[in-house]
Amino acid sequence: MIVIGGGLAGLASAAALGQCGFRVDVFEARGFLGGRATSYPVPGDTSEVIDNCQHVLLRCCGNLMDFYGRLGVADRIRFHRQFFFIEPGGRTSVLQAGGLPAPLHFTGSFLDLTFLGMADKLAIAAAMLAIRREHGRRQDLDRITMLAWLREKHQTEPAIRRFWNQVLVSAVNEDLDRMAASHGFQVFWLGFLARANAYEMGIPAVPLGDLYGSEGWERISNVRFHARVPVERVMVQDGAIGGVMAAGERQSADYYVSALPFERLPGVIPELDLKLDGFEHSPITGIHLWFDRSITDLPHATLLDRTVQWMFNKSGGRYVQLVVSASRSLVEMPRADVIALALRELAEFFPFAKEAKLEKAHVVKEIRATFSARPGLEQTRPPSATRFSNLFLAGDWTRSGWPPTMEGAVRSGYLAAEAVTRAAGCERKFLLPDIA
Repeated sequence: MIVIGGGLAGLASAAALGQCGFRVDVFEARGFLGGRATSYPVPGDTSEVIDNCQHVLLRCCGNLMDFYGRLGVADRIRFHRQFFFIEPGGRTSVLQAGGLPAPLHFTGSFLDLTFLGMADKLAIAAAMLAIRREHGRRQDLDRITMLAWLREKHQTEPAIRRFWNQVLVSAVNEDLDRMAASHGFQVFWLGFLARANAYEMGIPAVPLGDLYGSEGWERISNVRFHARVPVERVMVQDGAIGGVMAAGERQSADYYVSALPFERLPGVIPELDLKLDGFEHSPITGIHLWFDRSITDLPHATLLDRTVQWMFNKSGGRYVQLVVSASRSLVEMPRADVIALALRELAEFFPFAKEAKLEKAHVVKEIRATFSARPGLEQTRPPSATRFSNLFLAGDWTRSGWPPTMEGAVRSGYLAAEAVTRAAGCERKFLLPDIA
């Protein structure tokens, strides 16, 4: 069994198949695992390990947590029950579940949110009821944008900008006017309405790369990794896959899972002839800042009305990571200007940032962070099975049933693994159903 690509999708396939008895070889072009969800030493300062961007999950991400459980690292995810919304000037609101059952669990804290007026709250409440009413019933949600749906539901401008935008752009990595409404529905249905604790935000307590370290894979001894061994070509022979060329050498197996990003597939296996014209990328920018003193004691916060959307406290308030999702405006901006923008905005929310001295900074622009979850794309996303009986696809861009997230990537890996077991005549189920 060969898995091409050591990102989350490929690792999920390898873990599932390895644990049910397959011998798996994973070929990864880079020297580390995790793909776009990994960590590495800061260039020029190997003593500091950073994530390429802060990755979080919600408690409704059952398959991602199942994958972490397979590697024995689920206890390294810390879940938070409070969401902090901060306005310029520093006023802070807290959203958290109360004592009422779902979907009423946010009622108390929602009514206390100071960054929304009563008209905004009434509009949001009406839209939440509409999501419950239309979820699974309305047929056009993949053909319209989330913004169009919000306008249809008469959402106020503050509600769109300060609530829907803050949650959804970060969750789906796309702007509301480019995001299919079906993805926005899924985030709120599963993360905010289905169960009282589904919204809780999980943040790794260790660098992302540590989650996929050798210690975890010792539990699955029949999975082998080949780092810095890129697969240049998948070879078709007699209507099936006969092998791959990896770092100039031919490697063969009975079954193959490609967990490559969509833009690489045409060059590696043009015979698949996938229709990828509608696929494009959406970028994420991570901004790492180290100060000479603490600027906040909050563990994290979403920052309203500015370019920077989220702040994560990585080390006692002295090292913070800022995240800008769908960050097209920053792609061409020089590094120094990105840092200056971040410092300027940070000081509007945290007064101590004005007094603190910046000791160092690092900017990570993930230009190809995710696919753009645009309307009309869902039916184009390919399933696991391909025209070749022994080749299967994985990746957050495939038809995982989820937006481009870590959960979506793991789901796709599990679906590909299930397809392998069917082809091998020993069908197994790995995918866990959504919580609702």
